[in-house]
Amino acid sequence: MARPPSIDEELDDVQLVLNVKSVGLTDDQFAELCSENSDVNFEMTAQGELLILSPTYSETGWRNSKITQRLANWADADGTGLCFDSSALFNLPNGAKRAPDAAWISKRRWSLVPADRRKKFAPICPDFVIELRSGSDRLQRIRAKMDEYISNGTQLGWLLDTIANRAYIYRPGCAVEEIESPGILRGDPVLPDFEFNFSGILHLPE
Repeated sequence: MARPPSIDEELDDVQLVLNVKSVGLTDDQFAELCSENSDVNFEMTAQGELLILSPTYSETGWRNSKITQRLANWADADGTGLCFDSSALFNLPNGAKRAPDAAWISKRRWSLVPADRRKKFAPICPDFVIELRSGSDRLQRIRAKMDEYISNGTQLGWLLDTIANRAYIYRPGCAVEEIESPGILRGDPVLPDFEFNFSGILHLPE
């Protein structure tokens, strides 16, 4: 009897992976590659694999906008850091180049990044990251990205899985907290008083 497909197997896993380690792309060359192919979303792993990412689905784009909006509103009111959207790519300490769906960096740490480096892909790992699982994301792969953020300096990470109605909370030195049917997620102490209503992004308004 055939085994029913899992949630992961039912998704379109669209991602092209190119091994460019032997090419030895410098940061400037990678930036030029992105500039000359501005319609393509790239990331790079610490192992030198160039990732060509699939476009964002429409519903995912709406959810991303709500996530960034709420984080940006909190960041403006709090005043201690900067909010970044999904188009911002960062050079992590391990050499990977990643673009979380939303991120926050304290002004204290951001001020340590040289001004000329801020204009490209800043060499810094955000203090806080959010990854939203979309229809083209394998859960195992996105969880590995969350582990990478934490090992490179992120102090709090949220993986929001609206497909399975689940949230995963990542903190350094702690086991991943898995929350079924989450309600209000809180960012304390990294983001004091930041609250996010997970249920508010489950369904698009009619």
